[in-house]
Amino acid sequence: MAPPRNVVKIAVQMPDAIPQLIQLDQAKPLAAVLKEVCDAWSLVHAESYALQFADGHRRYITENNRTEIKNGSILCLSTAPDLEAERLLGGLQSGSRERRRETLQHLVSLAPDVTFAQEVISRDGLQKLGTIIEDGDDLGEVLTLALRAFLELMEHGMVSWETLSIPFVRKVVCYVNMNLMDAWVQPLALRLLESVTLSSPALGQLVKSEVPLDRLLVHLQVMNQQLQTKAMALLTALLQGASPTERKHMLDYLWQRNLRQFIYKNIIHSAAPLGDEMAHHLYVLQALTLGLLEPRMRTPLDPYSQEQREQLQALRQAAFESEGESLGTGLSADRRHSLCAREFRKLGFSNSNPAQDLERVPPGLLALDNMLYFSRHAPSAYSRVSNRVGGIWQGPCGLSCAPHPILFFYLPPPPQFVLENSSREDKHECPFARSSIQLTVLLCELLRVGEPCSETAQDFSPMFFGQDQSFHELFCVSIQLLNKTWKEMRATQEDFDKVMQVVREQLARTLALKPSSLELFRTKVNALPYGEVLRLRQTERLHQEGTLAPPILELREKLKPELMGLIRQQRLLRLCEGTLFRKISSRRRQDKLWFCCLSPNHKVLQYGDVEEGASPPTLESLPEQRKEDGAGVRISHLPSPVHPLSGDRVGGQPSLLPAVPVADIKALLTGKDCPHVREKGSGKQNKDLYELAFSVSYDHGEAEAYLNFIAPSKREFHLWTDGLSALLGSPMGSEQTRLDLEQLLTMETKLRLLELENVPIPEQPPPIPPPPTNFNFCYDCSIAEP
Repeated sequence: MAPPRNVVKIAVQMPDAIPQLIQLDQAKPLAAVLKEVCDAWSLVHAESYALQFADGHRRYITENNRTEIKNGSILCLSTAPDLEAERLLGGLQSGSRERRRETLQHLVSLAPDVTFAQEVISRDGLQKLGTIIEDGDDLGEVLTLALRAFLELMEHGMVSWETLSIPFVRKVVCYVNMNLMDAWVQPLALRLLESVTLSSPALGQLVKSEVPLDRLLVHLQVMNQQLQTKAMALLTALLQGASPTERKHMLDYLWQRNLRQFIYKNIIHSAAPLGDEMAHHLYVLQALTLGLLEPRMRTPLDPYSQEQREQLQALRQAAFESEGESLGTGLSADRRHSLCAREFRKLGFSNSNPAQDLERVPPGLLALDNMLYFSRHAPSAYSRVSNRVGGIWQGPCGLSCAPHPILFFYLPPPPQFVLENSSREDKHECPFARSSIQLTVLLCELLRVGEPCSETAQDFSPMFFGQDQSFHELFCVSIQLLNKTWKEMRATQEDFDKVMQVVREQLARTLALKPSSLELFRTKVNALPYGEVLRLRQTERLHQEGTLAPPILELREKLKPELMGLIRQQRLLRLCEGTLFRKISSRRRQDKLWFCCLSPNHKVLQYGDVEEGASPPTLESLPEQRKEDGAGVRISHLPSPVHPLSGDRVGGQPSLLPAVPVADIKALLTGKDCPHVREKGSGKQNKDLYELAFSVSYDHGEAEAYLNFIAPSKREFHLWTDGLSALLGSPMGSEQTRLDLEQLLTMETKLRLLELENVPIPEQPPPIPPPPTNFNFCYDCSIAEP
């Protein structure tokens, strides 16, 4: 019969006694269970004993945690917590140093238990430990154990850190400021001061005034990982407790003392692995430093501020007046205002008055700071100017415009970033100012500028500690990335939000890799172009849908041949429908059309001229044809054949048919391999034909002839080259085939898996069970039923 559900089988042990194997009834009071255990060992006064877990921290078992006892647990019988606390606190009063040391060791081992901690605290145990710490008679092991026991008891939260006395805190501060101390004392003292600083503002100010920053820098430079971690913990606690102004002064001083460089070289790139606690403190330090940008991020531009107006003018002058304002001297105030407004527009501001763009918070003045930093610290990307053209200004569309009939002066060309965009068509230019404002908002979101620090996060960026002005430097890299992505996407003004989404993804993915330096970040983010972002999106979507699970991949592979056959059939039907092609003469005229199609029996390519404006002819409407020796079809009433590319006559008499037998086709040529493209040369005017040109080479008697095509679109090019490849027995390798196959595979796979909706598909197939030991389970048909 199965035991009741509230009964567990456990073992209870005691020194110098045979362990007991009992069945513990969880419904029975713990005092009754304890009495039964004591009676089995003939122990009197059961109330003087208690049960503990034999492993771990040897926690005492109470009515609250007894449900943690499971089958097979091992417990031990020990002294009750109240009696044990009384005995140990009495041992602290002993004059023997050795006994005090042993007592503290036992106290440290039991202090993590909340039941024992309650008994110690209720008997003024904290005060007695505090006396040992304040006296400081022994700066070695005894002091170390006393600090550990004190910290363990305080961690339970039964006593507030604010109740600590000022003399006690100052004594602990002395231990931190001493030069020669035990290697274990100072980390514990720093840990205690960190808790005091975070919990008590008043005592935190005392710690801030008593522990100089230089002293913490000394501890950070000691190659002791535990001491470095605790010193960094106290440093971040002091920074968190300081006002914004004090925090800025403290961080400026720490950066002047090369704290950033030391963290980057000796902590982040240390041979020892970076612990979780240190990673958290580095995250806090990064968050607090970036938090200094929040006031600028929350402050809109003040149009009445002389300083901010001068900064805007400096930004404009760096772009358009690099040689000084003297170029525009003598202009009227209205003309100068109009000129400035136009230049601000060319910089990418949405309004002629840029103050209206920068009124938005966030990013406020932080966007202006980024643009100024970019113009001043990245001159190769922002302020490289090109040669002037005398008296002619290069317009935004690349058109040469005559100068004003009255105002004839030189305007210096805009910088590289501005020039690169203003020389494009209006709809394709990347607005620098608008991009900078939105990019600043994006960086603030990704780096969580202004957000409160998490108590557990460890997500710091090593790059932050490897670079001065890391936020502005990151902006300089990001704005150039945005311009690069804009060109890759061939974006217009309407695509601005789409470009920003792609840039967000590029930055977020690269930051997640935690590059160790800005240069590595630049390399990685530039290696993530728009096409790669699309591929990653597709892969992640397939992973989310379970499409990349091994069973699904196996199913897709089985479906591929059938679906490729379907695509092949579609391509051949498309060839049978036929297509109108343009004839391109030697003068680049495209005023003539010709039609080509595949015969229904897939044996002949037929073609002929079509009048402009006419609809594609049907097969029956093509010129009458008649066989001649099986070599082709001869046209009776057409003039001599016309070259499909040049439109020139190839002979004076009607000769060979406008048809090509598929059996005579030797090869399919594309791009620059086509003879009609190769003959026209490689000039710029022919480059647009390379992607649309294809030819069919076939036997024409003893000579080799070509049927040359210029597809009307890229899609038609793919459809025809795929169809011709299928006719020749070659694989269809176009991009359109890949897309069609992927779409069909996705649809077919989803249809096949409809019945398995919401059923998890395992990564690996279930194991095949082993064969049975015998096969006597089969039915014997020879035995007749009664």
